[in-house]
This record gives sequence, structure tokens and C-alpha cells, in this order.
Amino acid sequence: MKSLLSNFSEIKISRVFAMPTFLVISGHSPENCPMFNEKARKVVLQFVSKLDELSKKHGIKNLGGWDVYAEHLSVMVFEAPSLDAFQKFGMEPEIVALSAYVTYEIKSAVSMEESIKMLKQAK
Repeated sequence: MKSLLSNFSEIKISRVFAMPTFLVISGHSPENCPMFNEKARKVVLQFVSKLDELSKKHGIKNLGGWDVYAEHLSVMVFEAPSLDAFQKFGMEPEIVALSAYVTYEIKSAVSMEESIKMLKQAK
């Protein structure tokens, strides 16, 4: 009996997936909220002002972002040509500076359409 991983490796992943999609879930403490913390606000505004430029530099596409104010939570969705490109994007000074005020959780995801294509190829 084959393991799930060996079945997964047989699927022609390159034919299924578009560019890798990354969900970036970030949060901050109430003390570091950019609405009330001047230093955090300055860093966030610097990041926002450079986001388009940095995205283009690394071939990253920003698919959108959402804030959940009551929970001090933000979610951004990006497509990247590769994990390497996304990691280099994340090492830019304007993004690293955010780390003083927020924590991140990054998840690699696929669209429902891509999942369906993969399921159809599975044996």
C-alpha cells in the first residue's frame, strides 16, 4: 500500500499549481497598535509606501489585505514566482522593520480550483 506522500509525489504538480500563494497572518499587541503607537505607525506607513515597489522588484503579486481591528490582526495574500522570491521579499528592510511590532504566521496555500485539479489527477 502506497503512502499518501508517494501518491502526492506522482501528481504532476507543475501542471496543477499556478504561482505559489502565501497567506501572511500578522498580529500585534494593543501596546504596539499603529493606531496608538507612533513608532509602529511610522514603520507600517513606510512598509505600505514601499509595498508596490518591493513587490515588483521580487515579482510578487499582492492579492489583497484585510484588517480585523478588534483582534489587532491583519491578513495579506500574495502570489510569488517561488518560495525563494517570497523569502527575499520578506528580507527587505521595510518588511524586517515590522518585526519589531508584529508577529507573523505564513502559510502556503492553493486555490480551491487548484485543489480540484489535483484531486482529479490523484489515483
